[in-house]
Amino acid sequence: MLLKTTPGIKPSEVTDKKLYISRRQFISGSAALIASGLVGSSFLGKPGDAPQEKLAIAKRGEYTISESITPYEEATGYTNFYEFSTGKRSVKELSKSLRTRPWTLSVEGLVEKPKKYDIEELIHMFPLEERVYRWRCVEAWSMVIPWIGFPLAGFIKKCEPTSKAEYVEFTTLYDPEQMPGQQTKALDWPYIEGLRLDEAMHPLALVAVGMYDEMLPNQNGAPLRLVIPWKYGFKSIKSIVRVRFVEKMPRSSWTKKRPEEYGFYANVNPNVDHPRWSQASERRIGEEGRRKTLMFNGYADQAGHLYSGMNLKKFY
Repeated sequence: MLLKTTPGIKPSEVTDKKLYISRRQFISGSAALIASGLVGSSFLGKPGDAPQEKLAIAKRGEYTISESITPYEEATGYTNFYEFSTGKRSVKELSKSLRTRPWTLSVEGLVEKPKKYDIEELIHMFPLEERVYRWRCVEAWSMVIPWIGFPLAGFIKKCEPTSKAEYVEFTTLYDPEQMPGQQTKALDWPYIEGLRLDEAMHPLALVAVGMYDEMLPNQNGAPLRLVIPWKYGFKSIKSIVRVRFVEKMPRSSWTKKRPEEYGFYANVNPNVDHPRWSQASERRIGEEGRRKTLMFNGYADQAGHLYSGMNLKKFY
């Protein structure tokens, strides 16, 4: 898929959310945008909720795809978040219990600068580098969502990993009172995911703090989640509270639970089937029928070099 660099646009030229939801299109031909920062903050929720901030969009980024965006109602009403429920339609209601303020992210392990970050410090850390991606999230179903956040690579550079750090491990909040799904044995809690350091440094890897033009809803992983667009959705861990730099490959939750089904790499690959279903096609939410799954989720030209020479059927 051809991706190109596009010139900047003014915030006033960006389509209003109501328009692009009704049209299922948001600036046709553009899939990656750089956000200008946070504007118009007003606190509308109950204590512990995130401020209902709007995120202004300033200019387009270097990556673009031509895709219709998933309607906002579907993207926020049909979600995987086992910490609350295994039912995708149940998460929205159950996740209302999640308090996203205050929130702390702990940086640990093989780094020169271990630190505990407040969520507001993280959101405002980068000088107008927040990005929006149209991301084709692929599991047994898929969506295209404009995410807003900051580059994971930029954050990692601030942490200053030591020369021994080869992997990055991420951990979700563990709080069974707020997250009723953690009272079950669906997984070994808390949820853990990981990336090779070079994967985490790829410019497409994003720490999302918002989607469409708003802060992240609870059901979509508030207040911090990963977006790794060339991998299956379970790699994009939600509600992150810890980032740890390690020398050895982390044991991610799904790999630990079902290693024969979920490998550490989880690259979107139509040529490697899940043991219980084919990965050759996907069901796009909001569409009838199925469509062909693209290698590396359409980002082969951008991310494929990370796995040069690897046996992708063995390292799935």
